[in-house]
Amino acid sequence: MTERNEKMEARKENKMGTMPVSRLLISMSLPIMISMLVQAMYNIVDSIFVAQVSENALTAVSLAFPVQNLMIAVSVGTGVGINSLLSRRLGERNFEDANATAENGLVLAVISAALFALFGGLFSEQFFRLFTQTKEIVEMGTGYLTICTVFSFGIFLQVTAERIMQSTGNTIYNMITQGIGAITNIILDPILIFGLYGMPAMGVNGAAAATVVGQILAMVLGLLFNVLFNHDVRISFKGFRPNLRIIREIYKVGVPSIIMQSIATVMTIGMNKILIPFTETAVSVFGVYFKLQSFVFMPVFGLTNGLVPIVAYNYGARKKERIIHAVKDAALYAFSIMALGLLIFQTMPVQLLRMFKASDSMLAIGVPALRLISISFLGAGVSIVFSSVFQAVGNGVLSLVTSVARQLIVILPVAWLMAREFGLNAVWLSFPIAEAVSLLLSLIFYHHVYQTMIEPLFEEEPA
Repeated sequence: MTERNEKMEARKENKMGTMPVSRLLISMSLPIMISMLVQAMYNIVDSIFVAQVSENALTAVSLAFPVQNLMIAVSVGTGVGINSLLSRRLGERNFEDANATAENGLVLAVISAALFALFGGLFSEQFFRLFTQTKEIVEMGTGYLTICTVFSFGIFLQVTAERIMQSTGNTIYNMITQGIGAITNIILDPILIFGLYGMPAMGVNGAAAATVVGQILAMVLGLLFNVLFNHDVRISFKGFRPNLRIIREIYKVGVPSIIMQSIATVMTIGMNKILIPFTETAVSVFGVYFKLQSFVFMPVFGLTNGLVPIVAYNYGARKKERIIHAVKDAALYAFSIMALGLLIFQTMPVQLLRMFKASDSMLAIGVPALRLISISFLGAGVSIVFSSVFQAVGNGVLSLVTSVARQLIVILPVAWLMAREFGLNAVWLSFPIAEAVSLLLSLIFYHHVYQTMIEPLFEEEPA
């Protein structure tokens, strides 16, 4: 055994293998939940400021959403693959592979950012002309999207750095990076959009600039925190060569996750197509719902972001009981969060819609919409937990199947049928119906994963 390997063996076991599970899950998830709530808040603030410029400005930013969503999907999806593999290798105490996973993950982030920068620099205008010929919208949208894509290295490296740190159980640093990035965006939005404090009024371009500055700052902090405080993973590009085996392992989980997170864009476009023949107000209600539901779903996503490295680490360490305990706790917490969200949506739909200056016609459509859609919350929380377990043990395809069933295969045909046969209010029933199917699939898949991958584990130190 080499001196380096001896040092690796001597490392103290990570807290994910030793700390009481309930306390571990809360300590890892809570910072992420807080940071995700901040993210949800600044997305809404962004829209409010842009809407003050003009309706065309809001349209331009809205049309850019699919590309931005795709960037997030690629960065977060790849990050999920890095997180899952890295945590498993740490659990196996295979520190050499763990280090290589982090290094290859950072390289993948740079390559992904370069591809989006190339697309944005060359094709932003053509992209907008696919949707509109309105000169003002095309010009504002082109400027906005070009800035967001050319400087996308910020979001890609930020997410990767956060996932590397998260894999070791240190999530407090991610709360700091995301929080500072989001606050920077919120502060700079009005300054750069409207030209406050002597700055030039940049309009929509100012919103884009505020976004990328926040992302780049978060990136710098994330990389710095890994260098200073990450004692489990050593990142060094001395003599680096891409490792195809590790890249395949990352994308084995990452690609299904990327596709899964991209589906929301397709579903949104499909629902808008179904809703707009009724009235444009119905589309607005659907958009408002998406903003509101983020405050319910983001804490659950934060919870599962903390769950993935715990399950992955203990799966690698073959600690079955800790996996079962973590999954049970996460399912209970997720159900409780969603139950609270359901209660708020059922009892306060008018107050929620009034936050967006809802008209009487919007209230008439929105109140039953929020009440019907929110029925799906209870099943969604448990499904999201199980989906994260599939990713953690390296079976991302099962997560993909449940997500595709929820957001495409079931919801759009049911919504179309309801619209055709029963009218607008019935469309919203497609959400709880789709969620019920997704929950059933999740339960079946979890039973399979438990029987084939978790139950056979036995407590031992891996060879």
